[in-house]
Amino acid sequence: MNWIKELFGTQKPIIGMCHLEALPGDPDYDPQKGLEWVVERARHDMFALQQGGIDAIMFSNERSLPYMTRVEPITTACFARVVTEMKQDLRVPFGVNVLWDATASIDLAVATGARFVREIFTGVYASDFGLWNTNCGEVVRHQYAIHGQHIKLLFNIFPEASVYLANRSTDSIARSTVFNAKPDGLCVSGLTAGTETDPEILKMVKNVVPDTPIFANTGVNILNVEKQLSIADGAIAGTAFKRDGYIWNEVDQKRVKEFMDKVKAFRSRIS
Repeated sequence: MNWIKELFGTQKPIIGMCHLEALPGDPDYDPQKGLEWVVERARHDMFALQQGGIDAIMFSNERSLPYMTRVEPITTACFARVVTEMKQDLRVPFGVNVLWDATASIDLAVATGARFVREIFTGVYASDFGLWNTNCGEVVRHQYAIHGQHIKLLFNIFPEASVYLANRSTDSIARSTVFNAKPDGLCVSGLTAGTETDPEILKMVKNVVPDTPIFANTGVNILNVEKQLSIADGAIAGTAFKRDGYIWNEVDQKRVKEFMDKVKAFRSRIS
């Protein structure tokens, strides 16, 4: 658990999502507004998260719907430009998530100096994006080959909009993932972005792999954050920070501050 305090400067960190607008090559990309507009939208959200008191930021290409499990090079290249243009203003640790390509996420992290990535590294799934296969050994070897071994890997063991193609229990998946793949942390999700992570599943995973950090990955909001953090070692939040709590709106700094004030009060009581 020591790496969490070292990286984020606190226990029970909150990672705020900076969702990028559609990028060149994505169906929803707006060529009239251009990539500069994508940068400006991301910069607004980054500042709102940072000034609201967030512990860390994770950039993701959330608007690149429908997602690909192997992205085109243009996605990673444009993503890198967006992050690099605002890096000089970042004052908190940051990570990246190229949806849903683990190799591209690590490439992007190395290129931009990101400290962590969240991805699907293990398992085979039937998903909205087709048959979703992974090769963790190959991806981790690639990480080392490009000198990215310092990057923390957060494994999403229950991907959104998918089901594991095996009759396995939650606890067995958590145990074998930790034993075989040695993740730096596990992310536990609800069905879709913005859907609350089941506290009972969080508790089950934490009980079977107590020495591995567990993050509540979706649906954390100001009403349930204390309950989630009483079990999890941290949380990743996005929708809760958006204006009116709607995923595609811009980040509202006031909502971030109210959320983080509550988190900081909770952390002070348990320290």
